[in-house]
Amino acid sequence: MSTIEFKNVTRVFKRDNKDFLTIDGFDLKVNDQEFVAIVGPSGCGKTTCMRMVAGLEFPSTGDVLVSDKIVKSPGPERAVVFQAFALFPWKSVYDNIDFGLRAKNLPKEKRHEIITHYIGLMNLKGYESAYPHQLSGGMQQRVAIARAYALDPDVLLMDEPFGALDAQTRVVMQEELVKLARKNPRTVLFITHAVEEAVYLADRVVVMTSRPGKIKEILDIKSIRESDGWDKHPRIEDVMDLASFVHLRTRIWKSLREEHGSADH
Repeated sequence: MSTIEFKNVTRVFKRDNKDFLTIDGFDLKVNDQEFVAIVGPSGCGKTTCMRMVAGLEFPSTGDVLVSDKIVKSPGPERAVVFQAFALFPWKSVYDNIDFGLRAKNLPKEKRHEIITHYIGLMNLKGYESAYPHQLSGGMQQRVAIARAYALDPDVLLMDEPFGALDAQTRVVMQEELVKLARKNPRTVLFITHAVEEAVYLADRVVVMTSRPGKIKEILDIKSIRESDGWDKHPRIEDVMDLASFVHLRTRIWKSLREEHGSADH
């Protein structure tokens, strides 16, 4: 069972000898193989939450746990996909995916089997020998996601992974991730500014307040998605036309607009 849990987490940053409370009283549990997206105003602490799960930052008070163990450092059971593609420019697509597998000391035949599997799933066939500079942004992010999934992590952490892509490529990548998440479910924490993306991808969407970031509300998307048959629609534009999708998107937008309004006063 791979879970993520925040227990009354606060995070304070020091700047110019002053304390700035970024996250305050954050309580959340992401269940095993659940896909949870966090949205909120800029500066509310979304990425900080993800970095604490990754073991790149730590709470000022409270605890962050993965599979009931307090996070004290990065670990191989947690894979991270950042907005920047973070590929090794001197390595081919194949070798980029292979890098983490080599660190796990897997036999060459097993590594090849895993790499071939994820190259197929992410539509990278024919690009195995290509280098990052020869690929579009969308293709590079496919490689980054394939590399993360290939490690067979218990937990996948994604920080605005499609934020640097153009609109059309972003839609294609969202559809690819939905397919991948259904075929290879993982416990996923997904950070995004895009409301439509959060509603389309996630089982639940967490809406945060403006700084200091707290949980304002949590919306159960999965039950609505399943009852309205979203998965029967292969294209995101078809899902986005459904009344249930429009209702959820509008509700979250209104909630975020309230936070922008309060931050202005």
